[in-house]
Parts: sequence; structure tokens; C-alpha cells
Amino acid sequence: MKLDPRQYDAVAARAVCLVKPGEIEAALDQMAASVTERLAGKDPLVLCVMTGAVIVAGLLLPRLGFQLRVDYVHASRYQGATSGGEIAWSYRPSGAIRGEHVLVLDDVLDEGTTLRQIVEACRVDGAASIHTAVLIEKDRPHECEADVVGVVVPNRYLYGYGLDYKDYFRNAAGIYAVADEDV
Repeated sequence: MKLDPRQYDAVAARAVCLVKPGEIEAALDQMAASVTERLAGKDPLVLCVMTGAVIVAGLLLPRLGFQLRVDYVHASRYQGATSGGEIAWSYRPSGAIRGEHVLVLDDVLDEGTTLRQIVEACRVDGAASIHTAVLIEKDRPHECEADVVGVVVPNRYLYGYGLDYKDYFRNAAGIYAVADEDV
């Protein structure tokens, strides 16, 4: 669903900033230290979960000062909607996984369904080890946990730093909670 400029501006005006850019930068530094501790020297394959984690990957990867390779996985439950459905695989690099130390990098841990299924796919595809990192974790029960978490926020509908609202606002500087009337 395409938002017209008035709708876009109205959603932005009603949203509340939960995490400011400086806090995200600090979280990314902490995430980089934790990922480095776990994976430096293992030549990991970093899987960016598209599309949300593209911004997280772009900000985190330059902070990792060790040998690594990057690929992506494209699996989504949202497809532009505000609630998740069945997982849809657009790209799964099955052959590239066997024997690799894998870091699955995603924007948000919400219910954990997508992350759990990606981790399971990596396991089935023969990964030597699987690690997970998310920029944002919602404070709620999850089907799985992430190994590395940047920031924990309340369980609200969010956008910014890769998280989207109806395919918009991924580029917002900050993590914003959408007003209840917009969900």
C-alpha cells in the first residue's frame, strides 16, 4: 500500500522516538565487540536478512575488523503488512552454508518466528555454527533468542534503522513507535 505524502507526514507526526541515533551508535559498538569476541578468527559468513537488516549490516560491518564474507537471505512474514503471516522465502543461499560459521544479522527480534526458521534452515544446510545478532529486541516472549542484541524496547510497532511501516520509514534516524491508531 503506497502512502500519500499527507498520510506519511501524519504517521511520522504521531510516532514517538524510543531510541535516538546516538543510542543506536553505542549499541552498534557494543554489538561489534560481542560479535568480534564470538567470531574473530573464524572467517564467518554474515547473512543479512533482507530487507530490514540492510541498514544494520551497513552500519555494523565496518565495525568488524576481522576476516568475514557477506551474503544474504531473503525471508519475510510481513510483505508490507503490519502483522506477520507465513514465512516467504525469496532467496536462501543453501549451498553457501555447509561447513560455515554463520552470523545471521537482522533488524528486529519480534516474535522470533523468522529468525528461528532462518536458523533452522542454516542448521539443515549444514552450518558449522550459527550465531544471531539483532539491532532491536522487543520486550516480549520469543520463539528463539538472539545471541547479540543492540537495544531492548517495548513491544510496540516500530520503524527506523531498517524497520519499516508499510514499506516506508526504513531510513528514519531513530527507532520510533507507531501510534496505536496507525497500526
